[in-house]
Amino acid sequence: SITGKELDFDVSGLSTQECDGGEISEDADSLRKLIEKKEKKLSVERRSVFRGWLKNLFLGQAILSVGLSFVMTTDPSPLFSGIPGYQDLQLEQPIRVLGFWWWWLFIVPSLRSRRPLGLEKKALDIAFLGTPVISLLSPVFTKDPFLIWVANFAVVAGCYGYSYLVAGNDDDNNNDGNNTPEWLKFVYRSLDFGSGQERGIR
Repeated sequence: SITGKELDFDVSGLSTQECDGGEISEDADSLRKLIEKKEKKLSVERRSVFRGWLKNLFLGQAILSVGLSFVMTTDPSPLFSGIPGYQDLQLEQPIRVLGFWWWWLFIVPSLRSRRPLGLEKKALDIAFLGTPVISLLSPVFTKDPFLIWVANFAVVAGCYGYSYLVAGNDDDNNNDGNNTPEWLKFVYRSLDFGSGQERGIR
């Protein structure tokens, strides 16, 4: 609150502009700039805290999804046998199949929802494109859902390895990204459409 000989009122709910008396002087302008700078810094810190817990939430969701999908592809009955018609409708195999698709449906999207930057973003972009291909083609070679789940895991791990060990070196040697084909750049930009990143928003 502001207290004076003739004034005593609360300004805690007012903005800086509303509290500004409109004084014109170098000292007043300097003070306004300082207050504006501190307000912007506080706003950024508040958003960072929000993004921090939200990123942790998505990371936790991805970790839980890995465990759930593992159970789904190995022995889903402990978790799903209580579903009405589980035995009569023979839902075990569909659930096991859904388990390896979980990589593309939930695990990789949860990691991408953290909006990572740089090499991790590149790894997850490649994984988001690669996991459905593996899930579609692997049944040609094996009918075991768990082996297909392992193949998806290997693809995601391989994407991280490629991005950090190979693509990272390429970026260091060629910072403008000319080694990346234009069609692949277009695909990467398409994955970001609607997330704000296509407008440079982080």
